[in-house]
Amino acid sequence: MTKPLNELTIAEAARALRARECTVRELWDACLRAAEARNPELNAYLELFEPDTAAIDAAQRRIDAEGDNAPMLCGIPLAVKDNLLIEGKIASAASKMLENYVATYDATVVRKLKDAGALFLGRTNMDEFAMGSSTEHSAFGTTKNPADTERVPGGSSGGSAAAVAAHLCIAALGSDTGGSIRQPAAHTGIVGMKPTYGLVSRSGLIAMGSSLDQVGPLTKTVEDARALLDAISGPDPLDGTTIGKETYHSVSVPERLTIGVPRALIEQDGVHAGLRKAFTETLAKLEAAGHILVDVELPMSPNALAAYYVIMPAEVSANLARLDGMRYGHAARGKTLLEDYLLSRTEGFGAESKRRILLGTFVLSSGYIDAYYRKADAAREVLRGEYAQAFAACDVIAFPTTPSPAFKFGEKSGDPVAMYLEDVFTVTANLTGMPAISVPMGAVTEGGKTLPVGIHFTAPHGGDELALSAARAVETAH
Repeated sequence: MTKPLNELTIAEAARALRARECTVRELWDACLRAAEARNPELNAYLELFEPDTAAIDAAQRRIDAEGDNAPMLCGIPLAVKDNLLIEGKIASAASKMLENYVATYDATVVRKLKDAGALFLGRTNMDEFAMGSSTEHSAFGTTKNPADTERVPGGSSGGSAAAVAAHLCIAALGSDTGGSIRQPAAHTGIVGMKPTYGLVSRSGLIAMGSSLDQVGPLTKTVEDARALLDAISGPDPLDGTTIGKETYHSVSVPERLTIGVPRALIEQDGVHAGLRKAFTETLAKLEAAGHILVDVELPMSPNALAAYYVIMPAEVSANLARLDGMRYGHAARGKTLLEDYLLSRTEGFGAESKRRILLGTFVLSSGYIDAYYRKADAAREVLRGEYAQAFAACDVIAFPTTPSPAFKFGEKSGDPVAMYLEDVFTVTANLTGMPAISVPMGAVTEGGKTLPVGIHFTAPHGGDELALSAARAVETAH
């Protein structure tokens, strides 16, 4: 085998294991060596786990016994974002508030992967409690982009994205609340998918925005994304929002996709010229491959970002209220009970978490909930209707994943609004619950550096296979 083992895809590694070209232990060791060598530079992992010899040996025996009938993920080393619980391991959500919290049970997605024989290399860095678009808001240092270490990898799943892009694991899990899988995937040149809301259990995911969060795959190929999604999806009695695969609408995938293009949104100011050019060229390749392009109008979409940044902080303020130093989280003691609360939360939370908690508390307060929160929730319903109308004319809707390539550290951290605009093309899928995926569409040159960029497809609710098929069409067209 000419390719280093840590650079294999899930599909390639599965074939190699079954063909006896390598063992599970050799694959694990190759990934661990790569991670140990490069993680001090990238800070993609907050912790690398000791080898679980029993799990490694069990995976090898299962492959030897079952061969092609063994689950595809059996023996595959994965990375897991630090807000997903792995029993017996720290799950800090990259916050000092939970710095010493050891999970007492597995998240459902982790349990499903364990059942499939997957292995876990370590927990990856992220923006604190998944609040951010750059992984600059981690309490444990920033993660660097493997394409250019002077630039951010995106966020909040920046550690998982960097680990996959730098081949420090075979694939990884992230969570996506407003683009937190897809945006770092675009910035690091890999595939990232947010499934339909409810397709994947949120049990054991440290909540940020409960109506928005979804766990999803970060992988090297679309085929791998499909394999990882298949393994983690399905109903869960521990999460009442999950829906069985069989209850979803059967969305057929045509041989020739009709791709909706909202040109008015893409041509607006603020979209990087080189990125817009790459997007246009990618669409042309898809059209040359036989797919159909149609223009669609999404007049409400410019308001999606504003609605998101009302609804999301409101849910943040509610979800993080439990972390008060009394029930959960970092505990500091003052002279009075009030000081206990103030010190615990002031010391435990970072600046961005505090900003969103305060904003969320404000929009839910008496006198403002009608003016802000309920209007944002109404806008959410309008967006759902607008997309439903657009999907009457197309199978998927295409955007650039981000308005610009990866930016330099500190470039936007002093301007929260500029940072929030990073999510302009991704938040609608979370507000509406629709599936969406980012897949590489080449690169642009910025500051003398060649930086990867992504194209983004949104599909109707339950149309995850449509999104995957559109992304696969980009891979084959390139």
